[in-house]
Amino acid sequence: MRQALAALSLLLSAGIALADDPPVNPIVESATWNDILGDIVGDTPLLDGASLLTLLAPYRADDAATVPITIEQTGVKDVPISSIKLVIDENPSPVAAEIRFGPSMMPLKFETRVRVNQYSNIRVIATTPNASYMTGRFVKASGGCSAPATKDPAAALKGIGEMRLRSFDSADAAPAVPREAQIMIRHPNYSGLQRDQITQLFIGAHFITELEVRQGKELLFALQGGISISENPTFRFTYIDNGSPELTVHAVDTEGNVFDRVLPKRPPA
Repeated sequence: MRQALAALSLLLSAGIALADDPPVNPIVESATWNDILGDIVGDTPLLDGASLLTLLAPYRADDAATVPITIEQTGVKDVPISSIKLVIDENPSPVAAEIRFGPSMMPLKFETRVRVNQYSNIRVIATTPNASYMTGRFVKASGGCSAPATKDPAAALKGIGEMRLRSFDSADAAPAVPREAQIMIRHPNYSGLQRDQITQLFIGAHFITELEVRQGKELLFALQGGISISENPTFRFTYIDNGSPELTVHAVDTEGNVFDRVLPKRPPA
């Protein structure tokens, strides 16, 4: 009976805490950001990004090693976003990714999963032809960069570089039609802060540093990544179809492995 009452008390406490969570989680003041700002953007002025785009992320992450984020252009949609920097203030390597976008990715909607090492702001800095903008969210998560991998090293490296494309519509490729797709890449994306669960030795950093996705010869996006992109990277995005029957993916990791894949937009009949 005493154990049951204790468990009930914990559940009620958790419920109260969750009830007190803010409906939105804006960026909070950060001494770390003040320290790294110059290294990341130099003297470039940053305008309030709320007029251009949003970054969605959970206030309390279910899993600090796979925190979902969505970057979406919700303001003036005819202003092209040529690139973004994704920054996680408190991570050991704050710049999670730098991503360039082709015209067919406009208006921008882009999703991925990141590691968050301790309570931190997650920021997106967007570059347009005339200005740079910043917005973001504060996320409560910890231990994401050192969280154990889901598989032992031998299993994690088996099938490394395999890729899948998922399309979220059923029509054939056709020019000028908006599409939504998801690319999934098999790769452990080791951060260098994780330990082998058997030997307890650190696993060396081994992650995808370069990624290009094209439809035909046209660039959709090109990413330079670091240790903060989650294991088995996943990217979901919208784009304007140019009629090409396939997407091509080129990836390079820190070990010099090169992965080139051709992914049909529609599976063979």
